[in-house]
Amino acid sequence: MQKIEQLFERLNQVILGNPEATKLAVVCLLAKGHLLIEDIPGVGKTTLSHAIADLFGLPYKRVQFTSDLLPSDILGMTLFDMDTKKFRFKRGPVFTSLLLADEVNRATPKTQSALLQAMEEKQVSIEGQQINLPDPFFVIATQNPLEQSGTFPLPESQLDRFLMRISLGYPGAEFEKSLLLQQGGKNNLSTSEAIFDASQVSALCSKVDKVHVSESLVDYLQRILAETRNAGKFVHGLSPRAGLQWLQAAKALAFISGRDAVLPDDIKELAEHTAAHRLHCNDGASSKDELNSILSTIAVV
Repeated sequence: MQKIEQLFERLNQVILGNPEATKLAVVCLLAKGHLLIEDIPGVGKTTLSHAIADLFGLPYKRVQFTSDLLPSDILGMTLFDMDTKKFRFKRGPVFTSLLLADEVNRATPKTQSALLQAMEEKQVSIEGQQINLPDPFFVIATQNPLEQSGTFPLPESQLDRFLMRISLGYPGAEFEKSLLLQQGGKNNLSTSEAIFDASQVSALCSKVDKVHVSESLVDYLQRILAETRNAGKFVHGLSPRAGLQWLQAAKALAFISGRDAVLPDDIKELAEHTAAHRLHCNDGASSKDELNSILSTIAVV
């Protein structure tokens, strides 16, 4: 736990005044999920992903999504080698441990969907061959608000691949002043300052898997899932995959909190970030508000 505390101390030196966002990002990674950061440009989305990769000691690649980006620009392509007179596969940037899909909603839906299999199965299909991705493998995607020009909404199938959606927001006045004085704080971290390495990250994820979940807590989560399907407020309720990922995130939250068992408060704390982006209200209301309303009506035991 000392290393976890050190990790957050260093992360919060880079992302000033937003410990909640850094906590959620680490929870998402230790739960073996993918993270969607939705906010306006310039509030630290890319900086956060760089800091996580550096501190966890993970190989890192970044893809700038644009309207002319092709699936092969992400996955790779087969090229003819003039020297060997043979075709060879040139791997794309997806073959890394932490992939930053920057401004993912600026690409066309066809290109966005190129990430679907990689995010779900940790492998890609190239010309009929299945190629495994590195372990661990995480995607951090940033997206601009949909009202900004040149954006394409993420389809529901892709939103469902993200364990969490978070927003950084503007820093407070005090933290923004500190940011300006240190000119962004970009020199605070370097890859040589990693606290973990890839094998240790995998070991941490295995410890998260062993966090205890009582049957009564599973029943509580199941009642929430059922209510999203039966309340008539949403176009579709939460899927079993959403429930599994929500529970895994709760185990990760318990782990970084120094506990060996999940509490109902862990489920509640993560509701907005793990479930709201998967729900769409029939009447256009806020899915976050409707979800909180459901949580307030369901007894814990």
